[in-house]
Amino acid sequence: MSVQMEIICVGNELLIGKTLNTNAQWLAKRSTSLGITVTRITVVGDDVDEIALATREALERKPRFIITTGGLGPTFDDKTLEGIAKAINRKLELNEKALKMVKEKYEEYAKAGKINAVEMTPHRVKMAKLPEGSEPLPNPVGTAPGVLVRIGGTDLVALPGVPSEMEAIFDNYVVCMLRKEAGDVTFFETSIYADNIMESALAPLIDIAMRNNPYVYIKSHPRGAEKKPHLEIHLSTTAKDSETAKDRIGKAIIQLSDLIREKGGKVKLRE
Repeated sequence: MSVQMEIICVGNELLIGKTLNTNAQWLAKRSTSLGITVTRITVVGDDVDEIALATREALERKPRFIITTGGLGPTFDDKTLEGIAKAINRKLELNEKALKMVKEKYEEYAKAGKINAVEMTPHRVKMAKLPEGSEPLPNPVGTAPGVLVRIGGTDLVALPGVPSEMEAIFDNYVVCMLRKEAGDVTFFETSIYADNIMESALAPLIDIAMRNNPYVYIKSHPRGAEKKPHLEIHLSTTAKDSETAKDRIGKAIIQLSDLIREKGGKVKLRE
């Protein structure tokens, strides 16, 4: 039984195309490498009701983890925690532990000469208002803490939208949670490349290879043109150890390569 995760990315800038959603790609790749199965990625705007709806829908599917990114800062459009609180019917409350984290950050900024004085304005205090029962996660890079909320069998982790902050909190505090749940699971992936065969002709060959190698997922990605097909074939698997994972992938590559060559195609292991 795989450990499932959903990712919810918050920000109008993602929906209008101003900002590329690199956070979703980074989180999905990093989590998958740890043996977690990412089942859904959702993007919503800076709207309390939309955040609450996306959170409720995710919780109804009962993933082991939900990770949100964005909307934890001091400005008016940082509404993620308010949306999460609404989704789980909890109040936002001033978390003393989070307040201490935020205040210490501003003290560091003042000491470094980045700000003139440590004044805990309402906007700064806002970053320490968390849903009831939450646990703040230290932010090694920025100001706003990450937030861990446990709801039934789901751990929801809210991370900042700034990539360096999101990645730092994830690597320092979330990775250990995921490893504990996934256990000694290894994810392995590789690609081979095929020429002189169209994707429509390759499709039934992939079906055969996946049927004969049930633990391996195979996906084709066109890289050339219709008249000169060049296909990347990505193979991945999750196994109890790297030896098993590599063995599974190896067997699938051998069979699929033979099938492609029988159809007149050419196979390369590397670009």
